[in-house]
Amino acid sequence: MVPTRLRRSLLALAAIWLSCAGAGAQENLDAGKPASKLFAEGCAACHRSPRGLSKGRFSLTLFLYLQKHYASNASSAWALTSYLESVDAGKRASKRAAARTPPPAASKPAPSTWTPSSSLRPPASIPGR
Repeated sequence: MVPTRLRRSLLALAAIWLSCAGAGAQENLDAGKPASKLFAEGCAACHRSPRGLSKGRFSLTLFLYLQKHYASNASSAWALTSYLESVDAGKRASKRAAARTPPPAASKPAPSTWTPSSSLRPPASIPGR
């Protein structure tokens, strides 16, 4: 017959082994999904679009927030972070491009008579100083 102490130890080891084996069998349901689909499944219920959600936030703080509250793991949180920033970056780039375009030819100002000079000093002395 097996002593009681040995039986208890074997039972404890079996319980630990079963709990560890169950943890290894878990799978990531978000694996392989594009970030746009992750947004549609997890965020679209409250947010109409991804625009503006990363505005004014650092990448790291947005990543940590998404990882803690919305994503199932770090890789999906990072994918969501990158997606949200890329949506806002595209919006910013289009605004910058619009700001850089020159005005139409009809509204151009008259050419200036000023020409650039290599000297950083004024061309003449300033009176009264």
